[in-house]
Amino acid sequence: MQLKIDDIDLTILRILQDDSKKTAKEIAARLNLTASPVYERIKRLEKEGFIRKYVVLLNKKRFDLQVTAFCQVSIRYHDKTFIEKFEEQIQELEEVQECYHMAGKVDFILKVNSKSLEDYHDFIKYKLSKIENIGELNSTFVLKDIKHTSALNI
Repeated sequence: MQLKIDDIDLTILRILQDDSKKTAKEIAARLNLTASPVYERIKRLEKEGFIRKYVVLLNKKRFDLQVTAFCQVSIRYHDKTFIEKFEEQIQELEEVQECYHMAGKVDFILKVNSKSLEDYHDFIKYKLSKIENIGELNSTFVLKDIKHTSALNI
């Protein structure tokens, strides 16, 4: 069942995507509404799953994470058990910020932030390559962040 949201809901979501610390009162002022109905709308959007969670986006450079790599992983065996095992093992690797199961030549793409190429090498050598079902790894490295957003185009 597709849940319905209106233009006011969309505006609230856009505001919260830009700054999730905005209060219902601040959002209401932008919409020329009172805080109570805006608060209720936000709670409904949370309950219905439009808002998954609230997070803080950290500046990776302040933590000396200078290297961002995208690691393409091809696995040897593609049955359900092997795929699920791989997904479980990736969940345990704190260096992996994002992981996507892909269609095409590559099975998974991992996003990894490291302090240095040496740290990334150690991650590959001592952690990622220990996963049994990996057939091939290929890493590419970010030279410059051009655009980085967590906001959905709604």
